[in-house]
This record gives sequence, C-alpha cells and structure tokens, in this order.
Amino acid sequence: MRNVTITLDEEVAKWARVEAAKHDTSVSRMLGELLAEKMREENIYQAAMSRFLNRKAYPLRRPGASLPKREELYDRKVLR
Repeated sequence: MRNVTITLDEEVAKWARVEAAKHDTSVSRMLGELLAEKMREENIYQAAMSRFLNRKAYPLRRPGASLPKREELYDRKVLR
C-alpha cells in the first residue's frame, strides 16, 4: 500500500466522510476502491478496443462494385 495526499473542496470532503461512515469504511479506503474500479473498467475498455482494432478487416462491398447512388439510399417510402 502507498500513502497519497489529496486535496478536496471542504464540501466534497464532508460528503466523502459521511459516505464513508455510511459504508463503515474510511475515506481513504473508499477512494482506493473507487480508483481500483475505475482502473478495472479502463483495462476492460482498452482490451475490448484492442480486440476490435486487431480484427481482420472485411470489405463492405464486392471488389469493383460501384457505390449506391444517393437517390437509391434515400428513396424510401418512410422518408416521403
């Protein structure tokens, strides 16, 4: 464990003390758990992003096929 000093606005510090007391813990432990959870979420996000970016690209259309015209894309009964 490592000790870290932080500076909080008085209103935030008061709220944190009350919240920590409600959960029968210290502000220090509450912040440590909050930061650990944030780190886990960030690691999960980064792993998912890495998996997505490392996937093999696949073509959205056949090679040589022309792109649809704007009128073909937006000529729908719903849009009339």
